[in-house]
Amino acid sequence: MLYYSGHTRRIGDVDDGSTVTDFLPAERARGITIQSAAITFNWPPEANKTEDSRIIKAIQKQELPRSALSHRINLIDTPGHADFTFEVRRSLRILDGAVCVLDGVAGVEAQTEQVWNQAADWKIPRIAYVNKLDREGAAFGQTVREIGVRLKGWPAVCQIPWFEGGKGKFCGIVDVINLCGMKYEAGGDGKSIERYNLSELETKEPSLAEELRKARAALVELLSEHDEIMVDAFLEADEDHLAITPAQLLASVRRCLMSGDGTVIPVFAGASFRNIGVQPVLDAVDDLLPSPEERPFAEVSIGESTAGLDELLEGKMVAPNSAGSKPGKKIEAAVPAMDKMLKGCALAFKVVNDARKGMLVYIRVYSGTIDRNALLYNTNLKQSERATNLLRMYANESVPVQSLEAGQIGVIAGSKYARTGDTLIVCNTNKATPPAPLDKLQLRPIHVPPPVFFASIEPNSLKDEKDMHDKLNLLLREDPSLHITQDEDTGQTLISGMGELHLEIARDRLVGDLRANATMGKIAIGYRETLTQTSSSHTKIFDSSARGDVKGKSGCTAIVDSNNPDMPDEDYHDNALRHEQDQNVVIVEAPSLDKQGRPLTDDAISLPGHLSLGDVQSAFTNGALAALARGPAFSYPMRNVKVALTIDPAQHIFGSETSYASLTAAARLATISAFREVHSAGGSALMEPVMNVNIAVDDASMGSIIQDISSSRGGQIVALGDNEEAEAEEQNSARDIDVAKIYAPKDPFEFGTSSSIGQQINKPRTVKAKVPLKEMVGYLKHLRSMTGGRGTFTMSVDRFERMTGQREKALVAELRGGT
Repeated sequence: MLYYSGHTRRIGDVDDGSTVTDFLPAERARGITIQSAAITFNWPPEANKTEDSRIIKAIQKQELPRSALSHRINLIDTPGHADFTFEVRRSLRILDGAVCVLDGVAGVEAQTEQVWNQAADWKIPRIAYVNKLDREGAAFGQTVREIGVRLKGWPAVCQIPWFEGGKGKFCGIVDVINLCGMKYEAGGDGKSIERYNLSELETKEPSLAEELRKARAALVELLSEHDEIMVDAFLEADEDHLAITPAQLLASVRRCLMSGDGTVIPVFAGASFRNIGVQPVLDAVDDLLPSPEERPFAEVSIGESTAGLDELLEGKMVAPNSAGSKPGKKIEAAVPAMDKMLKGCALAFKVVNDARKGMLVYIRVYSGTIDRNALLYNTNLKQSERATNLLRMYANESVPVQSLEAGQIGVIAGSKYARTGDTLIVCNTNKATPPAPLDKLQLRPIHVPPPVFFASIEPNSLKDEKDMHDKLNLLLREDPSLHITQDEDTGQTLISGMGELHLEIARDRLVGDLRANATMGKIAIGYRETLTQTSSSHTKIFDSSARGDVKGKSGCTAIVDSNNPDMPDEDYHDNALRHEQDQNVVIVEAPSLDKQGRPLTDDAISLPGHLSLGDVQSAFTNGALAALARGPAFSYPMRNVKVALTIDPAQHIFGSETSYASLTAAARLATISAFREVHSAGGSALMEPVMNVNIAVDDASMGSIIQDISSSRGGQIVALGDNEEAEAEEQNSARDIDVAKIYAPKDPFEFGTSSSIGQQINKPRTVKAKVPLKEMVGYLKHLRSMTGGRGTFTMSVDRFERMTGQREKALVAELRGGT
């Protein structure tokens, strides 16, 4: 793409480590993408400025495609490995469209489905590009049918592959929309293309021309089912599929794409390694994918209210007004129009530490303009700072700019505070804090998945400890899917991540790039602890006279029990607060107070003036959550636990001595005390993460993989990919996709019909299983040795399951240093 747009003078190669967007040493060494890279280029490369107005008018009249005019494209290259799924998530969050690159041999792989569904969450218009059609075993038709079954959409085949003589080598593509063939020079750089119209194809390749007619008819029929305007155009063309103009087809495909629901999936073909089919995909990006102005306005929230950014700017947003509202009744108040007050609004979606430029914060501007030296307010951190240096990135190179406008992607260099997911705004005032309610404005955040693997990390010497923690903080700001925790008892630092490769890369980044003097221990599993019994009532009084770290004096009563999410809660008082987190439930009761914190009886005591009932409930909740973070047996976080806390002002409140911090400390002490009682009575147990595992293997290896998972690793096989009817029924539950109705050209060596999907010898099958995470450590190397290097797998957390019997005994012995 960069070569054809004129941005580079050579074509990079992943195998040689010479690509532009994979510039990290670890990326070039492994031949994979680890972190997303942004780059900006124009396509077509040179616009004829004197003819811009004429071209625009021709495009508006549908006489020319949109790709006739040069467009600025912000490209983000994202990883494909499952360990770096968060890198994909935060990039998808700010995109307007996406090209999904598929392997013509492997078809739709497990990780492809996951990323496709993530894009669906943001309703991003997507097109599919089937790559590697030059390789032996490539099957375009089979991949098209898999797109329908696995991605739950109707494939709109816009190109079909051109094999010389029908079964020869892959030499070009045939454009279904423009009814022409494009034959590429063998071994060339992709710029020398011979074009053939339909009549010339009928002479040169009669069977290919006949397939082109079928493909055009199928495309028109498919679009007619989802676009009424195409139906009218088809009738006006006297029901002649070939008479529909290319501009009408492109406009129809574009209308079907704009919703982002993935009902219609345009499919393109090529072989990027042979430089075949890349320029038509770039044309499709211009012709089909939306510009920022054509996307729905970003979703914003102020407090608990959400609306589109346009509604906020125009004064159409309403927010709940708690002032004077009665219990159970919500009063809504209009938020004033903010179009004159809000100058710019952007989302920080990525942070990178650069040795020369400092912290680089990648932003996507959603409204207005962000100017150089503008005063940015971070609504998440409540901090203000100047955007002293604005850049436009070209992978690891950059160009200074004076401003970034809505829809653009750029970088703020040298930011002190911004993190991934923070909302940055600029107001038309010189004040450090914007006026309400803009100070609470937040764009929809980026979800960070929970980590599943962790490893210990230790400084090489005591003097290196501070430096190691400073560099760990830099690493965390770069990658929020990493977590750092400190073991209070041993003082050990633990780093958690999404997978083995993720932690390996984090270690290389910390030790190699940031040059921290530290050593990482072997990878371990993030277990959980739970309770099997109920504790008695535990009351603890926290007094700062005995402990000087927190000032104040407070008390709390706690009872802990196991929590069954499927069982309804017991009856609690009307004023009880219920907080649920990580399948733990914290319930805070004040039986002697009403919802406003006033005494229910004459002999009851009220709260002091500096504390409200909400303050006490919030403090107790935070104290309980702090206790739940460390279990009584092995300091793993607690799960499936119910904590019931009670506040009695007569026993637990000590006038002005009672502070918010002391209430939190008292709740924590009472909860820990209850945990220890249950544990000492043998009422605690360990829970281990059980993973959803999708393993892609060929037929020859399938039996040994199933046996290994079910017997050696204690896993449970859920489904097999060769059960096509059950798999299709499961995956098409949301949308009825009939494989028999999907048009796909016949592959060169395909026999039979679409019912023969996957009958090639080396075609990957999918084994779906649920396996304890402990058994999956190091599984990739084992899988590759069993499958001759062809097997791959992806996994995600399914649930945490209580350990029993021999597995628990073995783990306890291991944790206690036994054998």
